[in-house]
Amino acid sequence: MPLRLISPDGTTVYDIRDGVPLIVGRAPTCDLPIFHPTISRRHAELSSDGAVLLLRDLASSNGTFVNGTKIEHGRALTDDLVAFGKVGFRLESFGVPTPAVSHASVQRATIGATIVRQIPMRDPTAAISTLDRPSTVSGVMTRAIVSPLSAPPSDKSQQKLATLLEVSKGLTRAVDVDTILDKIVGYAYGTLEVDRVAILLCDESNELVPKIARDKRGGDVPRSVPQSIARKAVAEKVALLTDNAGEDDRFGGQSIVMQQVRSAICAPLIGSADRVLGVLYVDNPSITHRFSDDDLEFLVAFAGIAAVAIENSQFAERIRREGIVRSNFERYFAPQLAARIAGSVEATKLGGDKRPVAVLFSDIRGFTALSETMNPDAIATLLTEYFTEMVECVFRHGGMLDKFIGDAVMAQWGAPLANEDDADRAMRSAADMMTALDELNLRWRSEGRPTLEIGIGLNHGEAFAGNIGSERRLEFTVIGDTVNTARRLCEAAGPGEILISDEMRKALKSPPKLTKRPPMELKGKSQPVPVYRVKLG
Repeated sequence: MPLRLISPDGTTVYDIRDGVPLIVGRAPTCDLPIFHPTISRRHAELSSDGAVLLLRDLASSNGTFVNGTKIEHGRALTDDLVAFGKVGFRLESFGVPTPAVSHASVQRATIGATIVRQIPMRDPTAAISTLDRPSTVSGVMTRAIVSPLSAPPSDKSQQKLATLLEVSKGLTRAVDVDTILDKIVGYAYGTLEVDRVAILLCDESNELVPKIARDKRGGDVPRSVPQSIARKAVAEKVALLTDNAGEDDRFGGQSIVMQQVRSAICAPLIGSADRVLGVLYVDNPSITHRFSDDDLEFLVAFAGIAAVAIENSQFAERIRREGIVRSNFERYFAPQLAARIAGSVEATKLGGDKRPVAVLFSDIRGFTALSETMNPDAIATLLTEYFTEMVECVFRHGGMLDKFIGDAVMAQWGAPLANEDDADRAMRSAADMMTALDELNLRWRSEGRPTLEIGIGLNHGEAFAGNIGSERRLEFTVIGDTVNTARRLCEAAGPGEILISDEMRKALKSPPKLTKRPPMELKGKSQPVPVYRVKLG
């Protein structure tokens, strides 16, 4: 008769194969992995002839015992107590179970000499009401869909339906993916007799990435999910049940043999548009025939509900991130432009490229002297009103607010999205700034408040445009000689004056009236620069 080791509480069972040496130890690669601090990585070797268990201690730190006696080489008989370190088992003999096939069970098709059970994944709501009658779908016998109103379910079925309803409510209340995964594991242990629950989710390249793996004691499990099982579930979109994975012809993975996976169920998590989000996997590393057909169907329904919850959470997280990105962009771009940029995957990446841009600088004249005569609150109020109008002039013409530099405003047209008339848009924005300031000064004067005067400089040319900074703090900006020249022109402009470069003039499709000024010597330029003054009004 075959032998097996069973823990005192009956929760852990290891079947011992006749004539096959097995290694007991804490290492995940051991034949019988036991994760306990008193167990050595390779603790002992076992073998059986069907009546006697032969043991050999592998120089373990805490010893191997038979009926309380420490041994280096020993024998154990049925009902003897065997301990590895402080982890004890009782040796039992058992008959090979022959599982009954009921009228209601999923058809078992033979592949080689292996019992196979699998269910094609379909609408998860169908699996919830799948209870009693068999029907054939694509050559695989599955349960017919029975409405709860058309046939009274058994007490066990009612309990499962109630459990699924509770699962659905619980997962719906969870908001983030990590919380949902924790709840899925908890519900799995609460409804199925499993030793391990694991969830793998697909990453951007559709590779399965482990997200959570727990044993029934709540600890993290270092063993990996057998890839041959998980990949088959994903590739064929079927839920799989195996009575003895090591002998199952469907799976040839070495990890199954190494981990001594016996009974296992794996169901793909399928979201909208038939997209596989990952897999839900449960197993028992030592007992064959642990799971029933009802367990398989229950896990199918369970996985369907879990997939909906995970996908909804992923959608919510994506919407939240896009909302943050968009709100950040709306600080610098016109709202309609921000919406276009927020939808771009490249929008928040480091780096950039060179491109033609129109750059505008405006600066308040004599602001330092003015601020010395005002209290801080009055200065803040005045600047807030002023900046609000200036930014609106930029946005009105589809520009980007690059930054505030003290009392100066820097804006640009052409990055990250360009238009054929970027230079003209910048020119119109500069003219609007002067008009808006005149209206502000008129109101401030009537209120007895100080008035402001500004100078504006414009340039057009190639500049580096992109996200500059670190992974934690990015700033989209333009840099280069084109930007520096625009700033120098702004510094040279008098109160109420707009100065533009020759490059800016050439880029304008509808230039305003201009007055040519003598070439100006600007900081950073070896030769005087041709400059034009814009005639306003």
